[in-house]
Order: sequence, then C-alpha cells, then structure tokens
Amino acid sequence: MQRLFIGEYQHSIDEKGRLFMPSRFRDGLGSSFFVTKGFEACLFAYPAAEWANLEEKLRALPFTQKNARAFLRLFFSGAAECSFDKQGRILIPNNLREYARLTKDVVVIGVASRVEIWAKEEWDNFAAGAEPDYEKYAEEIEGFNL
Repeated sequence: MQRLFIGEYQHSIDEKGRLFMPSRFRDGLGSSFFVTKGFEACLFAYPAAEWANLEEKLRALPFTQKNARAFLRLFFSGAAECSFDKQGRILIPNNLREYARLTKDVVVIGVASRVEIWAKEEWDNFAAGAEPDYEKYAEEIEGFNL
C-alpha cells in the first residue's frame, strides 16, 4: 500500500542545492523518486510507483491537442530522478530550484500521494491567501464529502 504523505516541515537548502528531507517522507519516497515542476511555483516529488501511474495517465493525453503537448513538454522536461545521500538530502537541479524560487528557507509538505517543496515565502503567501477560503474550496469540489 502506498504511504500517505502528510505534514509540514521547514528546512533550508544549501548553496549546492541540497535539501534535507524528513525521514517520514524519505521512507515513503523510496531510494529513487521523481521531482518535477508543480503548480503555484512549487515542486512535486513522487515515489517511483506513483510516477509510473501518473506517466501512464499522461501518455493517454491526446498529443494532437496543443495544450496537452505543451503541458507534457514542460512537465517531463523539468523532471529529474533523485535519490538521497547518506545525510538524507536530495540534490535539486538548478532549473527546478529556479522554477520554485528555492534559495534558502524551504517548506516541505505532504499532499497525500506526493510531497511538495516550496520556497518558504511562496508557501506563506499561498497559505495566507488560501486558508480563508478553506471551507469554500471543500464546498465547491464536486462529489467531496467529509
């Protein structure tokens, strides 16, 4: 069974682009996993099995549609296969650090089947803007019921 990613952790990225990943997330991501461009200027990290499921879904997109081709190009060209060093850090490629504006303070969050990596300032801005509408989001998601 796939491990559920939950929680919020604050860390720093070093000058070489290495980020310490919480042990709970390391266990769930496994020895080799994938990091790519997410939405709202964050990064998505997927365990290999979840990446394979996502890849299968994305392969089914109609390549005759311009928006599907554009999304696939950006999603896969920005992806990197990663692993942990002995200290539990990952090396985030420069193109992904630039995309997510990762410079020093970083927030790592669990979002069910994936881990998201945010610049602290970006996460704080997102959370401050989204939290007032938390209940509204739930109401507007079709078929959602707690």
